[in-house]
Amino acid sequence: MIARFGLDPQRLRFSLRTALAACAALLVSWAIGLEHPQWSAMTVFAASQPARNMLLEKSFFRGVGTVVGTTAGVVLVWVSGGAPAVVVAGLALWVGLCALLGNVLRGLVSYGTLLAGYSAAMVALLETGHPDRVFLLGADRLLTVMTGIVMALVVGLAFTPRDADDPVVERTRHLISRVLRQMASRLRGLPEPLPDTDGLLHEMALVEEGLDPHGAGSLRSRRSARTLRTVLAAQLSALVWLRTTRPLSPMVPVADALLDAAGLLERSAPPAEVIAAMERAVALAARDPALQDVLGRFEAPFRDRLGVNDDRARRRVRGPRIVLHRDWIAARQAALRSGGILLLLGAVWVMTGWHAGPYLLLGTAVMITLFSTWEDPAWIMGQVLVGQVFGAIGAVLCRWLVWPHAGAEITLVLMLMPFVLLGALPLAHRRTMYGATDYCMILLLLSQPSLPLTGSFGQTLSLALAVVAGPAIALAGFRMIYPADAHRRMRMLMHAMVHELESMAAGSGGGPRAGIWRARLEHRLLRLVRWAEKSGESRFSPAGAGLAVLAVGSAILRLQELYGGSGVSAGAARAVDVALGRLRTLSHHPERAAAALDTAARRLEAAGQSDPALTQAADLARAAATALRANRVFFTLAAGLSDSGRSAPGGGAGGPQRPGLRRWGSSSREPEQVETRETCGS
Repeated sequence: MIARFGLDPQRLRFSLRTALAACAALLVSWAIGLEHPQWSAMTVFAASQPARNMLLEKSFFRGVGTVVGTTAGVVLVWVSGGAPAVVVAGLALWVGLCALLGNVLRGLVSYGTLLAGYSAAMVALLETGHPDRVFLLGADRLLTVMTGIVMALVVGLAFTPRDADDPVVERTRHLISRVLRQMASRLRGLPEPLPDTDGLLHEMALVEEGLDPHGAGSLRSRRSARTLRTVLAAQLSALVWLRTTRPLSPMVPVADALLDAAGLLERSAPPAEVIAAMERAVALAARDPALQDVLGRFEAPFRDRLGVNDDRARRRVRGPRIVLHRDWIAARQAALRSGGILLLLGAVWVMTGWHAGPYLLLGTAVMITLFSTWEDPAWIMGQVLVGQVFGAIGAVLCRWLVWPHAGAEITLVLMLMPFVLLGALPLAHRRTMYGATDYCMILLLLSQPSLPLTGSFGQTLSLALAVVAGPAIALAGFRMIYPADAHRRMRMLMHAMVHELESMAAGSGGGPRAGIWRARLEHRLLRLVRWAEKSGESRFSPAGAGLAVLAVGSAILRLQELYGGSGVSAGAARAVDVALGRLRTLSHHPERAAAALDTAARRLEAAGQSDPALTQAADLARAAATALRANRVFFTLAAGLSDSGRSAPGGGAGGPQRPGLRRWGSSSREPEQVETRETCGS
């Protein structure tokens, strides 16, 4: 029945439980004598999660971020002696650094990093007039946060059911089965149309987006998420093979083995049977190295995912490398935006000496960093601003209409609780849930339950306005300083993908870096699909464009392997040289690159009529040229962003210069971010 009023019953139970846990944390913190017991209640709202694994993960990183941030704040005040100008400069630098790292990292590691930034602000700003008390404030901050974390864990673990089977795993099984059946149809020689790449990539992108939450809570979950990423990478290789391989002579035994594996996956058969079918397919595909390589990419992740431990097999075949896209452009912009705004506001505070200045800086520091990782920060800040306005109103009403009737501090604590519990309703409503948490946060931040009550109504109102000004300033900052939304993030990603190809063409080819390039492009492809869906992009097919980028990248790596080889004729080598040179300016001249790839394909095909390696390289080059032309709009849009003068990560001419090659252009490299262990959910 409550659903008729826009309330989600399941979310209402969670929000009521969270509000009650916050009240309990408030009472416990006051009872043990902590100076700011309301901070414990705030922590409960921040740490509570409806899923057990996310609750554990977020609680851990909130604790770590608080320890690091509190330490930084204490050190800053101690070094500066409490001088406001030095504190502001140090905070701007620290918060900017945390914003930079928080936008590069993923999941709740990112959250903990951002928390470390504004935790330092909370310690450094609230005792600027009493630097000798900063160690006590830091200890109080740590103890209140840890009390809130413990309360959130106790209540959450007691009332949250153990996680059911994660749909991400089952969805991945069905995806693998669909891809294997497509490959089997091709290998049987059936007149099968091209696979439903749009649908398949949409499903893969959704799976990838769910892997951070899937990997939260334990090392086992992180390993599972990493393995599922390698499975996705193998499926992408299979899709590229399906779209770029010329019609084959039937290979029925391989097709039968793949159909067996697909059926076993669909029936959730014992892992050993699935792996045996895939091993049989890999062995039967020996006469086609390209096909065998694609199938081999499934073997190692299958063993990890299905729980089969075979050290010999692990040594024989290694899974694809996991390299994630890192948006260094957005990270640098977030750092400049947050640091610059804090410097500006800090200068105003230092010059005017406004008593509410620290609260203005604190509120702005939280908003301008914590929400910088959202796909549309300006939109969420509008929701947050509304929630904070109501929270400030609640705090003023509590302080001046209710608390004057209290005769003891315990009464203050108890009188504050109904205002906290009131936040459970908007938290459960679909229209207000995004800003409701901030109602509770600001209510608690402005409510210090201690006697005697001090300050005038004007001072209370001034503090409330200063805190609420934080999201208003952040909203203006997100709109006017490096605006960010799904469309802009997609354009940045497009630019990074094309410049990655230019970097590959400029490199020496082969070696570990080839695997890094390929893995990063695969992850960027899936991110492109999701950003295009979120932004409503209709000018090009994100699936077709993403696979085109992979096809061009595969061709580049194969051509680099052939360059200078003894089995390549002089004419074919020159054609390869020209093609790689044209690809180094792909963002400016995609048509020339496509023409050069076609020429290289003809020369390689003519030179390698009896050499399967040259024939395969010719097929890859021709498929890349076709993909470039078919997705001309994508490459044109990416080139337009490049012409605007922005640089992107992942580009770079780098690598040793080939003899006889003039430089065709250059761009900056992206620092390699090779994932050795999966991060947790966001």
